[in-house]
This record gives sequence, C-alpha cells and structure tokens, in this order.
Amino acid sequence: MVFTETVTLANGVVMPMLGFGTWMIDDDAVVQPVKDAIELGYRHIDTAAAYHNEVGVGKAVKASGVPREELFITTKLAAEKKDYESAKVAIDKALVRLDMDYIDLMIIHSPQPWADFRGDDHYFEGNLEAWRALEEALEAGKLRAIGVSNFEEVDLDNLLKNAKVKPMVNQILAHISNVPNELVAFSQENNIVVEAYSPIAHGAILHHPTVQETAAKYDVSPAQLSIRYVIQLGMVALPKSTNKDHIKDNAELDFTISDADMETLNQIPMIEDYGEDRDMPVFSSQF
Repeated sequence: MVFTETVTLANGVVMPMLGFGTWMIDDDAVVQPVKDAIELGYRHIDTAAAYHNEVGVGKAVKASGVPREELFITTKLAAEKKDYESAKVAIDKALVRLDMDYIDLMIIHSPQPWADFRGDDHYFEGNLEAWRALEEALEAGKLRAIGVSNFEEVDLDNLLKNAKVKPMVNQILAHISNVPNELVAFSQENNIVVEAYSPIAHGAILHHPTVQETAAKYDVSPAQLSIRYVIQLGMVALPKSTNKDHIKDNAELDFTISDADMETLNQIPMIEDYGEDRDMPVFSSQF
C-alpha cells in the first residue's frame, strides 16, 4: 500500500500521493465506491463541480466514519467561471454540495471553458479573477490549498507573475506514453505539485505489450505498473474505478520500477486513440 506516501504543498499542507478519482461516476453511484475507497485506506478523494457528484462524495465521506480531518478532499471550480463574482458563489455552493466546512484543495478545472478548450484565447484576465476568489477563500479558511488543472506553461506563468498566491497544484493528463515532460518540469521547478489524472489512460494503455511484459517482471498488473510509474515521476496519481477489487488493487503498489524499466516505459509511443473517450475535453485538444 502507498497510503503513507505524501507530498507537501507550497503552503505546508500535506497531500497523499495516491488519490481516488470520481470522474464520470454519477452522483447516486459514487457513494459506494468512495466509501469502499476510504474503507480500504484511501484518504484523498478527487471530485469536481463538472462531475455532478459532489453531493454523493460528501455523503460517502460522512458515512465512512473516518474523521474529516484525516481526509483530503479536492474539488474543482467549473471551467466556465472566469470572473470573480461567479467564482466566489461557486466556491460557496461547492461547500454546500459537499456539506463540508472546508475543502482541502480547490482548483480551476481548465484555463478555457470546455467549449473553447485549447483555443487561442487563454482567458488570462478571467483566470486571474477566478483565482482572486480562490485566494480570498483560502485566506478565509474555506480552502486549505488552491491550484489549477489542465494549465499549460503560459497559463501557469500568468498566475505566477500576477497573482498574490502561487498555484500549489497543476492536475494534468499524464500516463505511460503521454507525459508532458516540459510542463511537468516547469511546474515542479516552480514548486507546483503535479497530479496525474487518468494514469492508466482510461484503460487504453493496459494492453500494450511492453506494459504487460514489464508488469509481469514485477508480478503486478498493468494498472498497478501504470500508477506506480507516475508516482515515481513525482506526480500524485488519481486512478478511478467503481469495482472494489480494482480499487484495492490500485493501491497495492509496494514495488519500485527500476531506472532501466522506467526508461523503457518512457519510450513507448503516444497513444493516439482513447476509444470511446477520445472526444472528451480532457483527452482532446479539439474541444
């Protein structure tokens, strides 16, 4: 298990290196998987306004029996909130939906609204306005840490140069065959912790022969290898599953990938097709 592995954010807040993702799990359906994850030892749960399951996550946290202060809960400010007032209201609504007095980490979900994801407009002013609302909520104790998601180097630079509080986290798509090394390096050099969502490429990497062969060497599954891979790159891993056995397996990471095998995995060509998820904004630059 890797539940004892943590990373310390720029403001001293400690975050578990392994989290439990809840993307595309409906509000009613999310309660049991989150309860299962907490029961198995997960202490870091990741949700978002855009997932429409914050209420269910909050219910699961309350039903878990684990003291709130022992859990690390992340949610995300909707990508469309690009002004101070709407962001301020959205933060308070997230607290209500989660039924919590504070949120451990809140991040801007995308530098652009999803309808304009990876467009030419980086919404610099809008992101600074949304960020100001997060800074205010941080100072008020509503949030313990603040960060961003899907931000490229130029988007991070906008906050680093103009904001009062530097972003503490950048949550990005990263997995075997697709690690944006320059962005990861830039983030880490600026004391921004990188989180890897979809560390198993939504399943698309699991059948790659090199991944399967390497996993067999360590007597682990391709999924376990993939999750350990991003952790060894210094990133927080956020795997997702609704199957309790898979949730348990995803945390059984008591092995170390050799430097040689890490290099082999680094050389795997980028996956070009995520199957049924290829049109989701987080997997595509065309939305």
